Amino acid sequence: MATANVRDVAALAGVSVGTVSNVLNQSKPVSPETAKRVLDAIDKLGFIRNDAARQLRVGQSRTVGIMVLDVSNPFFTDIARGVEDTLTSFGRSLILGNSGESATRELGYLDLFEEQRVAGLLITPVGNVLTRLERLRERGSPVVLVDRHENARSFSSVSVDDHRGGQIAVEHLLDVGRTSIAFVGGPRAVLQVAERAGGAQDAVRARGARPVRVLELDSMRADAGRVGAEQLLALPAAERPDAVFAANDLIALGVLQALTHAGVRVPDDIAIIGYDDIYFAANAAIPISSIRQPAWEMGRTATELLMAEIDAPRSTDFRHVVFQPELIVRESTSRP
Repeated sequence: MATANVRDVAALAGVSVGTVSNVLNQSKPVSPETAKRVLDAIDKLGFIRNDAARQLRVGQSRTVGIMVLDVSNPFFTDIARGVEDTLTSFGRSLILGNSGESATRELGYLDLFEEQRVAGLLITPVGNVLTRLERLRERGSPVVLVDRHENARSFSSVSVDDHRGGQIAVEHLLDVGRTSIAFVGGPRAVLQVAERAGGAQDAVRARGARPVRVLELDSMRADAGRVGAEQLLALPAAERPDAVFAANDLIALGVLQALTHAGVRVPDDIAIIGYDDIYFAANAAIPISSIRQPAWEMGRTATELLMAEIDAPRSTDFRHVVFQPELIVRESTSRP
C-alpha cells in the first residue's frame, strides 16, 4: 500500500495542505474543530511526517548532537542524560555520537552532524578540531564545549577545574599519610588527563613531598587500569608507591581489581583514589574514594548555553562555566 502524504491528509480532512502544515508545525492558529479533523485523518491514514524533508526545506533540524569521549564511562552518560532532560523542555531531540577517544571517529561524526544540519553541537573534543567546529558554527550550528575549556575564547564551554581536582586528590592522599604516589592516567594528549596530572604534581611540590610517578596509558578504561597496576607491581618493593591517583574511576576500578588479585591490601598497602565519582566507584568491593564532577548539572548547563546561541546565532557573547570538584572519601583511602 502506498504511503499516505500530506495531500491525502488534506483531502480526507477537507482542508488545504497549508492547514495541515499549520497543525503539524503549530505555526499558525487553527480552530479546535479543524485541528481535530486533521488529526483524525492522520490517524486513519497512518500518516508519518517526513521530518528529514522538512528539515532540508528550513535548512536546520530540531535535533542537537552530542559527542562524548567514551559512552561506556557513566560520567559521560550522566552528562548526556542532563542534556536530554533539558532538551525535552525545549522541544528538541538528541543524537549521540561516541568518539571512543579516537580522532578519526570524531571526524566521522562531525561529518554526520554536518550532513544532518543539527541545530547545535555539544562536544568533548579528542583531536585538534577547533577549526572544523568554527566551520560548523559558521554554517548555522552553534557549538558548546563540554568538560573542556577553550583558551581562545571562541566557544562557550562547561568544565570542571581539573587542575584543582588533581590537587585535591593528592592532598587527600598526603593527609592520610601516603608518601609515594603514582598517577595512573590515559593519554596526556587528553586535556583533562594533563590537567589532573599537573594538579597532582603541584600538590606534592607545595608540600615538599616526593614527585608523583606518572604512568601514561593508551586509554581511560578499566583494562588500562589493570595494565597500569601490573606495571607498578613489577617495580622493586622499595620503589613501589603506597598510593595511586587514577585519572578516572574506570581506571581506578581496573587498578583495584589487579591489586586485589595480586594479594595487595587496599588501602593498607596501597591506597586508591579515582575521578568522576561514578556509581560503580561507590559500589565496588572496596568502595573507591573519588573526585566528584557534577555530570548531570554540566549537561544541563551546556544545553542552556547552546540553546541561547541557537536563539541568537550571531552572538559572540561566549560564556565559560567552571564547576568546582569535590572530594568523596571512601574505604580505598581511609578505613572507616
